Parts: sequence; structure tokens; C-alpha cells
Amino acid sequence: MSRLRDLIRREPKRGLAIPLSLDRPLSAGIVSSDPRVARRQRCVNAAAYVGVLSGVSYIALTSVYDLRGLLPLNIYNVLLVIVGVALPFLHRYGENLAAIVLVSFVSVGQLYVVWMLGLTSNLHIFYLLGGASLFLFGIQNLKLFAGFFICIALALVVALNFAPVDGLLLPADTRLRDMISSQTMLSVLLINAVIIFYALTLVHVAETSLEQEHERSEALIATVMPDAIAARLKTSEERIADRIDTLSVVFADLVGFTPAAHDLPPEEVVGFLDTLVRTFDALAEQCGVEKIKTVGDCYMAAAGFDGRAHEGAIAIGRFALAMFRANAAHGPLGSGKLDLRAGIHCGPATAGVIGEMRFSYDVWGDAVNMAARMESHGLPGRIQASEAFRVLTAQEFAFEQRGTVKIKGIGDVTTYFLSGELRAS
Repeated sequence: MSRLRDLIRREPKRGLAIPLSLDRPLSAGIVSSDPRVARRQRCVNAAAYVGVLSGVSYIALTSVYDLRGLLPLNIYNVLLVIVGVALPFLHRYGENLAAIVLVSFVSVGQLYVVWMLGLTSNLHIFYLLGGASLFLFGIQNLKLFAGFFICIALALVVALNFAPVDGLLLPADTRLRDMISSQTMLSVLLINAVIIFYALTLVHVAETSLEQEHERSEALIATVMPDAIAARLKTSEERIADRIDTLSVVFADLVGFTPAAHDLPPEEVVGFLDTLVRTFDALAEQCGVEKIKTVGDCYMAAAGFDGRAHEGAIAIGRFALAMFRANAAHGPLGSGKLDLRAGIHCGPATAGVIGEMRFSYDVWGDAVNMAARMESHGLPGRIQASEAFRVLTAQEFAFEQRGTVKIKGIGDVTTYFLSGELRAS
């Protein structure tokens, strides 16, 4: 089982990370604290920068080929570069403003360049990138995307049906159109790949983050209640309340803890309890018992929630013995070694989840009350058990009869000391 402490301290998994040198410009102008908006705006920035690179490449090609003759085309490409550079500054004025400006400018601009160079240049295939604009608007703005997608489709229809075949600039120059067509094919391929790759990278990073948060939430639930109860909570069960006919409960308490810890630094006290409780937690998991809670230096655990009373009692007995061995091997608190005192009882109990904020799983009833009294009326260094527990586990454990103990509110009770196992498991 994943430990909540380890998951909290674990370095975040970024998955396929974007280099910082690229992430900074891609995050330019983004002021939104909503991660979904920020992801869309990063996609807009990525598309804008790819548009800048595309515009620069066309400027270079047409300037070398015929600067004067293709000047009207370069005017558009220069504007494309300016708009692409300026777009990130629009994010602060609206979460979709930059996307609207980019898609509108490119949609209208492409009609202009198609008229300038004609259908044989294949510049109209840039409209096939219209579907990728969903990454810019996001699924949350589906109506906005649909409106622009229809406009892009209409622009493509207009270009295919009304644009001149050879265009208005240098109509007889087939070599130019072949060059533009080849560059257009490569540009569309590159732009499509960059937008999709970057969008999926952002999705991957978000999924990785959600996966880690899910692990933390699952570990948190596992620390406060048994797995079976957690599963029932996830099914939205209205109220979790169970009656257990025979539940085995153990209480263990450090004898003399309060005076021993009185003058010690808090770091030493907490460190002592933390390492000891961690050891008990590991033993509880190994023995198959459920830790219920710790109250100060008192540790409470139970077993038999599944209705198997005999197996639950055996698990509690083994766990109690393991706790005493662990405490014996544990270091002292301050200058003194602390003894453990424990009490065990088997009986009916009620278990359930209570509370709205910081809810908890707890148990109540005869099993709990008697186990607590077995502990409080016990002796340091011993595990005091009730007659009910001895009867249920007499074939597995060795007991020493203590005699009759007068318990307030109950009367005279015959108790036993659990001294060990009769046979290895």
C-alpha cells in the first residue's frame, strides 16, 4: 500500500516535460490561474509562433525569388509575423480573444493569398487546419469553435469555387507556384504536427498530475478507514453503519509516558512516538488487523470486521504480542525505557463512518469498552485479556490466569495474561 507521507513528499511526476527555454515563451502573456484556460492559451501561443515561422519562411522564399513582383504577398506575411508576435499580449483581455484574432486573421488572410497566387499554389489547404482550432478554443467553448469551423469551411468553399486558378501575381510563372505548393504542403504538415504534439503533451502532463493526486487521495482514504469501507464510500452509500457480532479489540498504552515526556523537547517526544507508531502500523498490516486510531500515546486496533470472529481474534493476539516485542526493541524516551500495557476483549460492536468534515471510521460497543478497561486495569509489560478472548483463542495462545479484577461499572471480572503462542503459524 502506498504511504501517504511518501506520496506527499514525492517529487511531482511531469512525464514528457517541455524544456524551460520553450515553456517560457509558450506561457507568455498568460495570467489566468485556471489550468484549463492556461493550457488553451499555450496552444494559441504555439500556433501563433508556428505561424510566425511560416510567415518568415514565405518571406524568405518570395524575397529571394522576386522581391518586387511578390511584394503584395509579403505584406500579408509581414502582418502574419506581427500578429503572431503580438497575440500573447491579448490573453489578459479575454481568455479566448487571442484565439479569435488568430483564427479570424488567418482565415481572411488565406483568402487573400489564394487570390494572389491561385489554386495551383495549393495555399487553400491551410484551411484543413481548421479542425485543430478546437485545441485553441477548448471543448468548453464548443459553440465558439463550431461557429469558426463553419466560417473556415465556407472560406474554403469560396476559395475552391471562385479563386483564380493561376492567381493575380505572376500568373504565367508555374515554377513559382510549384515552389509555393511544395512549401505549403510541408508547412501544413509541420503546423499540424506541432499543434497536436504540443496539445497532447499538455494533456499528458495534466493526466500525470491527476494520477498523482488520485494516488494521494486513495492513500489518504486508506489511512483513515479499511479498504472495504473506503470502497463502500466511493459507491456513495448514504450511511455506513455495521453491526459486528464478535469483534476483537486491543488497546495498548505506554506506561509513564506523560511524566517521562514532560521536560523533553517536542521534537524528541514526537520523534519517539512517530517511529513507534509507524512500527505498530507496519505490524498491523502484516497481522491483518485494522488500526482504528491513536489517542495520545494509546493505540487502538481491531479485527473481525468480515465476520470471521476466530481468525480476527487470532490476528489481534498475534498483533499484541508483536507490539510488545517491537516496544522492547525500541529506544528509550529520554533517559528511561517505557513499558507497554495492553488489554484485549472480544464482543459485539457497532462500526461506522461519522462526521462531515474530517470524518472518521470508528467502533463502539461492548468490545471497545471492555478492551479499554482490560488495558486500564492491566499491569505494565503485560497483555490482559478477557474470558471471552481466552475462550475464543485457547487453542492458539498460552494464558496465565490473573484472577478476579474489580472493574468500575462492571464488577468482578476474571482476567488472563496473554503470554505467547502455542504453535507457530
